Amino acid sequence: MHDAPMQASQLADSLVARSEYVKKLRPELPPEAFEPATSRLLVIPAVLAVIGSAISVVAMGLVPWFVLPLFSVVIGVAMSCLTFMGHEAVHGGIVRGRTSRQLVGWIGFLPFTVSPRLWAAWHDRVHHGSANSDGDPDMYPTLDEYHANSRVRFFIKWFSPGNGKLRGVLSLALGFSLQALMQLINARSREYLSTRNAFFAIVETLLGVAVWATVAVLVGFVPFLFVYVIPLLIANTIVMSYIMTNHSLSPRVEINDPVVSGLSVTTPRWYERLTLNFGYHVEHHVFPAMSSRHSPLVRDLLQKHWPGRYQSMPLSKALLQLHRTPRVYKDAVTLVDPFTGREFPTLLPGGLSSATPAIAEAS
Repeated sequence: MHDAPMQASQLADSLVARSEYVKKLRPELPPEAFEPATSRLLVIPAVLAVIGSAISVVAMGLVPWFVLPLFSVVIGVAMSCLTFMGHEAVHGGIVRGRTSRQLVGWIGFLPFTVSPRLWAAWHDRVHHGSANSDGDPDMYPTLDEYHANSRVRFFIKWFSPGNGKLRGVLSLALGFSLQALMQLINARSREYLSTRNAFFAIVETLLGVAVWATVAVLVGFVPFLFVYVIPLLIANTIVMSYIMTNHSLSPRVEINDPVVSGLSVTTPRWYERLTLNFGYHVEHHVFPAMSSRHSPLVRDLLQKHWPGRYQSMPLSKALLQLHRTPRVYKDAVTLVDPFTGREFPTLLPGGLSSATPAIAEAS
């Protein structure tokens, strides 16, 4: 059993604001790293061409039925790539103008019909401002929250990954779609959006639904399963495999310390390219508006200055740990299974045996 109270206290003492990392790293990065990566716009027509061609082949019955799942995989992977593009665009990593960000973001999030206006509020503003702390909409609950709310208990029991539950795969296959829907429903009550912006977010969402409803009418019921429904499950799985490993193994924090509250994951280089370097998540939280094409530079500097603080592991290993550990926080550094009482430590930076702030040591 780990000494949770001592580690929680040491962790709190060692936390450092994001601005301190930025101040240290920005002078060591080339100026072009902070420019929008507009050339990435070329990815959009290429990916749309892949999706459109695959839909056409399936709709026209040009391949035998047993090949259709392969086309679903191709479309699903392309959808996930488009979604990572939307994420980067709304942050300002590809285009900077507000209208341009929303337009590219709407196209990028079209597979999930997510409003870029909602995403900018829910993800860019709220999540990035409070990652793994109170107020983070993507945060798993504390033990007190679990006991106090029946809806939280239902979600943890039936949909959350962890505790070795095979049904946790539902969080992968459905997670992003369901989370986006819930955030849209709660956008006004949680004050993410004004009444006006909430209205436009609904309009943006319905426009996306209209696109896929039109596709359904044009291709028919069975082809639609293979060109949208199954691909959407695949895209959810790819996107959620990153989202759930980005923070769900990490400790709760009291201030926005992106190096402690997040985890970067590694994959083969071809997969990194396909997912637009989305696995470089700590790097992204340090410089949210930077294109992820420059994330390897940020990683090198983080490892140089804070080798014991920066945390990364292969995506497959992170997913395995996610499956084995529970998703309820007993305290800042301890995950607990509310059904059995078993406890597991969160990922912690090195040097917590000393209360000396790790940032000072690394500097």
